[in-house]
Amino acid sequence: MTKFVVTPANVAQRDAWAGGAIPEVERVRPGLWSVPVPIPVNPLRYVLVYVLELPDGVAIIDAGWNTDEAYDALVDGLAVAGYAITDVKGVLVTHIHPDHYGLAGRVREMSGAWIALHPADARLVRERYDDAAIDSLVERERELLRRCGVPELTLDELAGASMMIRHVVTMAKPDRLVEDGDELGLPGWDLRAVWTPGHSPGHLCFVSPARRVLFSGDHVLAKITPIVAVHPQSGPNPLADYLDSLAAVRKLDVEEVLPAHEYRFLELAERVDTVMAHHDERLAEIERVVGSLDGAACWDLATRLTWSRPWETIPPFMRRAANNETLAHLAWLEARGRVRRVAGEQDLWFPA
Repeated sequence: MTKFVVTPANVAQRDAWAGGAIPEVERVRPGLWSVPVPIPVNPLRYVLVYVLELPDGVAIIDAGWNTDEAYDALVDGLAVAGYAITDVKGVLVTHIHPDHYGLAGRVREMSGAWIALHPADARLVRERYDDAAIDSLVERERELLRRCGVPELTLDELAGASMMIRHVVTMAKPDRLVEDGDELGLPGWDLRAVWTPGHSPGHLCFVSPARRVLFSGDHVLAKITPIVAVHPQSGPNPLADYLDSLAAVRKLDVEEVLPAHEYRFLELAERVDTVMAHHDERLAEIERVVGSLDGAACWDLATRLTWSRPWETIPPFMRRAANNETLAHLAWLEARGRVRRVAGEQDLWFPA
């Protein structure tokens, strides 16, 4: 398949991404700024925080990880736009992953800003980030991985692989719950929430029909595709949710997409089509591998798939993500009768 390449809205921002650099703070258009906030020791390198000017301050979309480096970058970026951290009135969080939600609590402490989340993600905050609740989540992940056939020698390492980044999150309960279709009520902005589950159960995009822009979070990115995985806090068929969400945003009349990573781009519909085609290819590959084996666990299937690098070189955290992404594709195929699962101590997958 010939892959469609989107047109960058800002070539310098695209070139910074391609060159392994962090782009400049940018005035995207009147009343709107882009502030790159670094993500430590991560191939994504930064999250793009969008600053929306209001009559009495600003609102921001996403916040970054809670590190001093990230906080200082956000403060410095706001200063370029002419604002201080105390001018932030609201934090619209696209979803609760650390690079989007982690710094929101610290911003609220400094400014009194409200924090907004979709209810489906708000319900997950305590179990994911409260020290008193996290052991239960890790144990549920361990059981899921065991049923996927993850070897006992690596089970504990993979089950607790995300614990290393919990310190970059300040747990903060949201002040506002934002549902699909809600108007955000930001003066000077006709911003509307679009619920786009898949990457997380409560992922939100925000669209401005008047400005014809879509703040897409991690839902639609210029080059990479977000992780869509089965895990203890996901729904049973997150890939179905994600593909339905892609179809929903594809219908939006926008001229520019403002994602949380990489760079701004044009051609939303064409990019959505490319992402959907990628998942079609992945589903077909998994179905072929299932058909070539006489019953296989998810982990064994994952090790046989095509990844961006050899399986042996993938670090533990990403191996877990690869396994759980494979499981999401298997769940989608199972729901459509294209593969079948035989439950047991290890779930085995067979052709339908």
